[in-house]
Amino acid sequence: MNIIISNSADEPIYEQIVRQIKEAILKGELEEGELLPSIRNLAKELQISVITTKRAYDELEKEGFIATIPGKGTYVATQNKELMREKRLKIVEEKLVEAIIAAKAVNLSLEEIREMLEILYKEV
Repeated sequence: MNIIISNSADEPIYEQIVRQIKEAILKGELEEGELLPSIRNLAKELQISVITTKRAYDELEKEGFIATIPGKGTYVATQNKELMREKRLKIVEEKLVEAIIAAKAVNLSLEEIREMLEILYKEV
């Protein structure tokens, strides 16, 4: 698992961990049932406090992204496929809102945005 922590970011470290693990799960980089590093191992790897790592795992578990089995470890939770799709759609919507705000800031018309989106969609 490749988590990058920035000490200069406004976002707290535990939230950086939560966000990156969620993104990896939603993108399919971490699959259902996949074993995650232990809290201690992740803390050691990231050179952060065990308390910070525990807080991130607790948040992820509360939101249903991971599940801990005592004595066995922490795993990516089995997800409802429709719920996963909704979560992914929400991410797309949030990113589109950011793009629209940026486009409006430079006075792009809806037609110009459509054209740009069509070109980019075909390229990716």
